Amino acid sequence: MDAKKIIEMKQERAQLTASMRQILNDYEDKLMPSDKKEEYEKQEKRFDEINDLILREEKQLERERAAGEIEDKTKATRKGEPNLFAKALTGNPDHIAEFKASMSLGSDSQAGSLTAPMEFRNELIKGLDDMLWMRQISRNVGPIGAGQSLGYPYRATEAADAEWVGEVAASPEETTLSYGRREFKPNRMAKLIKLSTTLVSHAPTAERTVREEMEYRIGITQEKAYMSGTGVSQPLGVFTASDSGISTSRDISDGNTASGVTFDGLMNAKYSLKEQYLRESVWVMHRDLVKMLAKLKDTEGQYIWLPSVALGQPDTLLGHRVHMSEYAPNTYTTGKYAAVFGDFKYYWICDADNLTVQVLNELYAPNNQIGYLYNYFGDGAPVVGEAFARVKLG
Repeated sequence: MDAKKIIEMKQERAQLTASMRQILNDYEDKLMPSDKKEEYEKQEKRFDEINDLILREEKQLERERAAGEIEDKTKATRKGEPNLFAKALTGNPDHIAEFKASMSLGSDSQAGSLTAPMEFRNELIKGLDDMLWMRQISRNVGPIGAGQSLGYPYRATEAADAEWVGEVAASPEETTLSYGRREFKPNRMAKLIKLSTTLVSHAPTAERTVREEMEYRIGITQEKAYMSGTGVSQPLGVFTASDSGISTSRDISDGNTASGVTFDGLMNAKYSLKEQYLRESVWVMHRDLVKMLAKLKDTEGQYIWLPSVALGQPDTLLGHRVHMSEYAPNTYTTGKYAAVFGDFKYYWICDADNLTVQVLNELYAPNNQIGYLYNYFGDGAPVVGEAFARVKLG
């Protein structure tokens, strides 16, 4: 699907949004007839379908752009020796590269040996991958060096303001200023992968499929932790209340109900941030909440959700971009977290090392397999709590 088609879908989505708004306006203070209710539900269903298509196609365009970059590098490699990933599959420890997979050929269930009529194709049959974006909007401050951890000083308590004093009076002493330390540790993420030696020998196109699957699965584990990690042997998430990250003092529930987020609640969350943070702040929430908020109005009856109609332009909420995460909370009951609003430059990610892969040539040889043990070490945490507001239900 080309960019023109995506724009047409965005325009149709905007038209559906306007039509749904008109129906809601017409029956705001009275019972909606069954035919209008049926019409509204059909439009709502179509809106969800188009919205999913837009997200899917825009993600595919990003993939194709990235694939183009990879292809250019691959062509350059063909002029010389085999690329690093292909050499790593041979088991040579000097040529270990970054990849992840567990696949083989043959039977549908476990995929044992290669059957004569089968030709391995590069396309992997699977459902849609989730969108991963936290590393794009956060700040990467690594790597951790030779030490056990990486520490950054931070201002724990502000100093009191300076004072006007007489010409010969004693200078007032500062007693409130204090500093602390933010510490990033090389927490370990690990996985053991077994790959059929038959696949390595007979399916040269496995490289791209294996590498993409590996990178995606690593990204999922990271993103889950950046959302709701405990901070113990893993990153500290933005939806986890902690004095080491975003404390409960940044929870904003005023104006919200016990079962839903309101316009007043969102406004309270937005303006709980200082102006300096507002300039680049974004919303983070589950798509279930987006669906709920698309129906909210401000005090003048105007809808606060503005769906994009232009290619590359994001949907906005109260003037700020919205990021939807499958790993944000989506249980909307009393006291639960619903969204985070803030400047994510103040969520820091620290990679200790590049992903490493240990090739196990002999351990799984009786099963015609090669084992690959991969490890990632890193950390992440919010470093300035006041840069965020966590939306909480009443």
